[in-house]
Amino acid sequence: MTAAYDRRITPARPDLAAEHLRGVIAADRYVVGQPMRAEVPVLPMSPEPRRDVSIDTQALFGEEIIVYERGDEGWCWGQLTRDGYVGYVSTNALGFDAPALTHRVTELQTIIYPGPDMKMPLVGTLPLGAQVQVTELRGDFACVPWQGWIFAAHLAPLDQYCEDFVATAERFLNAPYLWGGKSSNGIDCSGLVQVSLQSAGHVCPRDTDMQKAALGAPLTVGDDLKGLQRGDLVFWKGHVGVMQDADRLLHANGHHMLVASEPLRVARDRILQKSFGPITAIKRL
Repeated sequence: MTAAYDRRITPARPDLAAEHLRGVIAADRYVVGQPMRAEVPVLPMSPEPRRDVSIDTQALFGEEIIVYERGDEGWCWGQLTRDGYVGYVSTNALGFDAPALTHRVTELQTIIYPGPDMKMPLVGTLPLGAQVQVTELRGDFACVPWQGWIFAAHLAPLDQYCEDFVATAERFLNAPYLWGGKSSNGIDCSGLVQVSLQSAGHVCPRDTDMQKAALGAPLTVGDDLKGLQRGDLVFWKGHVGVMQDADRLLHANGHHMLVASEPLRVARDRILQKSFGPITAIKRL
């Protein structure tokens, strides 16, 4: 057995691993995971069971996580089903109920009401990409059990996707930058790419290096940056952005501390000098 693995996407620790890894990765014990779901709008996932460390990613409402350990201090350790990410999440933010999800949120944010009336007080909000079960339609509103009512036009069936993932990414323009974030309240560079591609029905891993390895076909582009088109992904070591057209790059970044649109040449020259170095790849889906 080998101990070499990527802890981000492998449910294994020296003391504990998923049962399906028995005979593959050494661990003191192996367990069969229990499916649970995120029951908060965005659920932070951390590399350690502590609140003073940066998060790796977020699970959105309705997202499934296979839990392999429930700790004594309010933490669970598990793996997200959708992109395979592994980490620690708050136990209080998870639910055992697994309703048949039917719809997903298609607006950056949608409001949850206690009844089918827009004049009623706010119960909460859900972000783009959150998944819910709709059990009833009443007028312009959809009933989501145990949550409330959502304006039905802000939802789409799970098998209905947008045609232009870049258009989804552009809706996040000026959203604040947040390391590990995946919503309009805060999002990072690879989160922007992932959420946008998922809205168009594409399978997309979470982190920049994973996306570079998994997505699209490489393009050979000269220093003049000619020949790019809408939807091309531009990678640096630790950073990624998406082209809006032949010249402009959209990316969540720590320079602006928000999702910004700027000429690729400007971004390339600044990033070369100040942060991630040269462009490492350009991929076309």
